[in-house]
Parts: sequence; C-alpha cells; structure tokens
Amino acid sequence: MTQVLLKGARLYGEGEKVDVLVVDGTIAEIGAVAAAEGTEVVEAGGQVLLPGFVDLHTHLREPGREDTETVDSGSAAAALGGYTAVFAMANTDPVADNAVVVEHVWRRGRETGLVDVHPVGAVTVGLKGERLAEMGTMAKSAAGVRLFSDDGHCVSDPLLMRRALEYSTALGVVVAQHAEEPRLTVGAQAHEGERAARLGYAGWPSSAEEAIVARDCVLARHAGARLHICHVSATGTVDVLDWAKGLGVDVSAEVTPHHLLLTDERLATYDPINKVNPPLRAEADVERMRRALASGVLDCVATDHAPHAVQDKDCEWDAARPGMLGLQTALSIVVETMVRPGLLDWRGVARIMSERPAEIAGLPDQGRPLAVGEPANLVLVDPEAEWTVRGAELASVSANTPYEGMRLPAVVSATLLRGRITSREGKIG
Repeated sequence: MTQVLLKGARLYGEGEKVDVLVVDGTIAEIGAVAAAEGTEVVEAGGQVLLPGFVDLHTHLREPGREDTETVDSGSAAAALGGYTAVFAMANTDPVADNAVVVEHVWRRGRETGLVDVHPVGAVTVGLKGERLAEMGTMAKSAAGVRLFSDDGHCVSDPLLMRRALEYSTALGVVVAQHAEEPRLTVGAQAHEGERAARLGYAGWPSSAEEAIVARDCVLARHAGARLHICHVSATGTVDVLDWAKGLGVDVSAEVTPHHLLLTDERLATYDPINKVNPPLRAEADVERMRRALASGVLDCVATDHAPHAVQDKDCEWDAARPGMLGLQTALSIVVETMVRPGLLDWRGVARIMSERPAEIAGLPDQGRPLAVGEPANLVLVDPEAEWTVRGAELASVSANTPYEGMRLPAVVSATLLRGRITSREGKIG
C-alpha cells in the first residue's frame, strides 16, 4: 500500500486548509489527517490543489524527430507543468495514421509513466487530405484512439471531412480540425492586417479560419457528429462558434496560451520565435479570446506544444517552422491572462485546463472532482510564487519559447498521477 499526504492544501483555492490523504492512487480522506508510518508527506502550506491538467494538443515528435522532442522529454515537461494526461498529435514520421504507430506512441507513454499519453490518430493517410485513414482500426487498437486530427493541415475537402464526421459518429470519437482554408493562406506568414503590411509579411486572413469553422459546424450538425476546433485565434471564429452552439451543434473549441497573451506587435523584431500557426493576431482578437474562454464559448486551453530544433527557428522568418513550447508555461500564462484580471477563479482554471478537456476527450479518470473515492490525478500550485522562463532550463529537448526571460506567476509544486508523485519542486519524481 502506498500513501501520500498533502498537508494543508486549499481545494480549488477556497476555504480552509485541509489534509488530503491518497491511498493506492485514490483520494481516501479529506480533513485533518495524521500521517501514518511510511506515508510520504507533502507540505502544501495553503497552496491551491486542483485536478491534474489535460492537454488536448501536444506535439511529442516521436517517432521521427527525436532531435526536437521525445515521449520521455515531453512527458517530463508535461508533469512539471501540472499535466496528468496529454494527447500527442499525429504529425510524426511515420504519420500516426495506423494502429502500429499509435500503439507505439501509447506504449512509449506507458513506459515513461509520467503522464497518460494518448495518441491522436490522423484523419487522412499521411496527412495528405486525399483519403481517410484507418480510423476504426486505430479506435479499436490497444491505444484506444479517441481523438483524430490532421493538425498542421486542414482537412479542406468538404466531402472528405463529411465522411470523417460520419464515421466518427459510429466510432464514438471526436474529429479535431486545424481550421485553415489553404487557398486563402498561400504564402501567408503573419496575421493579415496593418502591421503585416507595414513589415512586408504576406497576410494570413482571419477569414481562412472562420470559413472552415462555419463549414464544419454545418457538416457536424447534419452528421450528428462531435467536432473540436483546434487553436482558435480570431474574433470572427468566436462569433461562428457562438452561433453554432446556439443551434445545438456538438462543437467544442480550444485556445492556446500564446493566443491569450501575445499579439502581432511582436512581429516587429522579425524573430521567428514568434512564428506560429495560426499566427499571433491583433490585440482585439486576444481580448476576445479571453472573454470567450471566460464565458465558455471557448471550452478549454490547449498548449499546441511544438518543439523545434535550433536550425528550424534560428533562420530567416520565411524558412522558419511555426510553433512554440507550451507545456511548462501554460498554467502561468492562464494565471497572468485570466486569473489576475479576475476573468476566472481557480475553479475556472480547473474547468478549462482539466475538467472540460477530459470531458471532450472522454477520459473517465481525469478532470474528476476533488472528493473522497476519486482518482488522485492532482496538481498542487503555489499561487504566490513567480519564476523566470529560461528555455535552456525547460525539460523539452528544444528551447523555442517565446517567453524567454519573462517573469511569470504561479509555480507547480507537485503533480500526482494516480497517487504517484511525478514532479515535485521543479524536479521529476
């Protein structure tokens, strides 16, 4: 029997301090608890206890680009960031478009054992958008794939997307769309607007995102399917989602931490560390993302954690790969943009970073209430602490963080996966 006692925590940051006893992976007691012999004690000191975070959008790069990230390093970053489950996107090499690859990723996650790694299956073979991948085989494999996406590529063919949504209803899975009409973003390098025009960047219009979201919401409505929209970035997209949800469409949507904080003002430096897809947008878009997340039009935060090698970022803008690290900084950005301004309390943080993503993905043991008898997938947060981001000190193989040198609020003190401490005081295990 293994026991961990969290001494003096505040559940959801509310009320009096309580002790939380975890026995064999389950919350066994909440209240004033004396530590029995052999119990591992974590002195919480009034820190905030939340259900462990769930990330619907992570790039672990394995197999194929282990020079930028591995399941081991990405899992470590996730555990240090407070995550107990992550969904690994399919744009690996080979692509995760069959049972062999998704089972490999799933088994690697189990071997590492720091977070639950759920592979995302590709919607189309090779992410090429030409024919559907083996969705049924992947869903019925040992990996039990529940989420399918061609992220990085839009399923732009409406007939193919319709078929994917129809198949998904029979399988009981979710299709997640990278919303980008490719004919509107040919050569695009930055958010289309005054700043891009002044700096000489080819524009990525918001309408390219909005058009695909509107189309797919209509298709999902007719198919009776569940649709998830990846990394929403544009004000108009929020309007479309609000309309679709009002019609009863079963659509959910995520926003990234960087789209809650950073704007296209950063493009003036021409530093490719700020290049991401969809691009950093205008201040008005950022403000709308925050309000939509607070109101529930946007369901959750997902990191779109995208590690890249030095040579893929330390180059001219046009040649640079889009993407940013996100797993270890996500909580701090959420606190900075949502908690400090009063848009969310800590229960709200639990909703957008744990409960809602677990619900979308259908994870029965994640995002659970902090109550006796529930699985002990937990994160302990020091809300008063601050830390300075240094890319070289993050757990990822890569170091492409846009927050280099920033002083950010909130520090993850400990993460527990089924009652086992996976990170504590900035160290693994």
